[in-house]
Amino acid sequence: MRLAALAFAALASWATALPGAADPLRPEQKDAVEQLIRNTIAEHPEIVIDALKAAQAKSDAETAANVSKAIAARHDQLFADPASPVGGNPKGDVTIVEFFDYRCPYCKEFEPSLEALLEKDRGIRIVYKEFPILGPASVYAAHVALAARAQGKYDEFHRAMMAVRGTIDEDVVRRTAIACGIDMKTLDGMIDAAEIDRIIKANFALAESLDIDGTPAFVVGDHVLPGVPDTGALQKLVAEIRKGG
Repeated sequence: MRLAALAFAALASWATALPGAADPLRPEQKDAVEQLIRNTIAEHPEIVIDALKAAQAKSDAETAANVSKAIAARHDQLFADPASPVGGNPKGDVTIVEFFDYRCPYCKEFEPSLEALLEKDRGIRIVYKEFPILGPASVYAAHVALAARAQGKYDEFHRAMMAVRGTIDEDVVRRTAIACGIDMKTLDGMIDAAEIDRIIKANFALAESLDIDGTPAFVVGDHVLPGVPDTGALQKLVAEIRKGG
């Protein structure tokens, strides 16, 4: 009660110093109030800690609400765009959307865990969003991947590229495509198609709308998970969505 009274008295005193107040504080009164606040914080530092926690919780809640609204507004683009490749179980009851780059080491780091999750939980559908943010070689790889889809080779090429370690350039991308049995002449005729450019540009716009600026990033339900997620937490989120949570 004493602490609350002190805080109230301090705030009330500050209020009289605001523009338009009838009786602004005199200098000595202002000094007294400032000293009172300093002393109170020194004696009870938890006030600041609690205030910071409350502010962070409010900010997190507002951010989560905004993200949820953004996902809802772009639901079909995220989860039901026929231009986006689909893996896992195409008829799964829970969808994970992944924004990734073939040159991203963190994407590659998480790939085995993601593949294991898809193998373990056959009810998961995954939507791949090519998001080549790491330079021209990344853009080229994304174009090859989307062009390979016409030959039914997207999944194979995707897994092969995710398994590549070390430097990735156009030559590495092409050798990987050849190793996957992709007809390069056919692919070369499609790689610069306007539709592929449209898909990638749409992915960039979608990522921007969700404040996604790095890879990997995942959208699950009404949540955006930036970076490499904890596998257990991801499984828990999938279970919650499946239960309607």
